[in-house]
Amino acid sequence: MADADDVRRLALALPEVAEIDSEGFDFRVANKGFVWSYPERRPGRPRVIRTDVAVLYVGDEAEKQALLLGEPDLFFTTPGYDGFPLVMLRLPRVDVARLTELVTDAWRMRAPDDLARQYDDADSRLP
Repeated sequence: MADADDVRRLALALPEVAEIDSEGFDFRVANKGFVWSYPERRPGRPRVIRTDVAVLYVGDEAEKQALLLGEPDLFFTTPGYDGFPLVMLRLPRVDVARLTELVTDAWRMRAPDDLARQYDDADSRLP
């Protein structure tokens, strides 16, 4: 239901986001990545950039495991991501409302505290 264009639109709507030139999509705040396209690696094959899968920063291992166990149809990981607070999200299986929440949360965890606070304060004043 969602796609790379939705990721791009949502990420660029957040404050101080930079899009990094890449084969897929790659978004950062304060030079910290929070969502990017999945670079699939298979032994003996060249790396393939998958724009139908987003890599999301989730903050910590507990959150990662909660997402992986709670919604295995949406989220997955690979051994190369062991020990990193990152999950892969199957974009065609997620609705835009949930994608909005996930991208915003990833941004919030990577943004400087003052910037995240300003965003939250402004967001709380919306009707």
